[in-house]
Amino acid sequence: MPTSELCATHDHRADRRPFQNLCEVDDGDLDAVLASLAEGSRRRFGPHYLPLRRATEARARELFVRAGGRPVRRHPHYFVLGESAWFAGLHDEPRAVTVPLAELPPAVTSFTWTDSITALGLGTHLGVAQPADPRERGLYRLDQLDPTATTGTGRAEGGDDYEGYQWRLLDHYVEIQLWSDEPVREHLAR
Repeated sequence: MPTSELCATHDHRADRRPFQNLCEVDDGDLDAVLASLAEGSRRRFGPHYLPLRRATEARARELFVRAGGRPVRRHPHYFVLGESAWFAGLHDEPRAVTVPLAELPPAVTSFTWTDSITALGLGTHLGVAQPADPRERGLYRLDQLDPTATTGTGRAEGGDDYEGYQWRLLDHYVEIQLWSDEPVREHLAR
């Protein structure tokens, strides 16, 4: 499929605006935000999640700059290449924002071939294995995306069961990181 026909999907809860990032929550508000996220969600944010996510985002930003990217934001907005019923199913009442891939500028958009925590190897000390495929162990500029590459469901090994998914490798999928507000500005005010 040509890149011009591909889309990126950001799944979020219906009761929340899209493109919120836990790394941007003040530490004093974090417990309340995490408690509210636990209701109506199958997402798991254990005690190690936020430090791991912050370290991953710092490493991803560093790698993106090293690869020639020009991030504007400190923390990215996240998407999945195409659509994933598994990701949408993490929320009781899911909503999605879909953006044509052609509208995401390569200078501010990176991707990993699976979840960025897994791809960058920062979860290994918690027992989250790195993918065997070397291609799935890095961060790339959007203009390096092979449009003929197949994408998976995003679901964890073991099928559609969400129980314990955070400890299993996710099926092959492409996570997209947008390091700018501009392409999604109309959605940020919702």
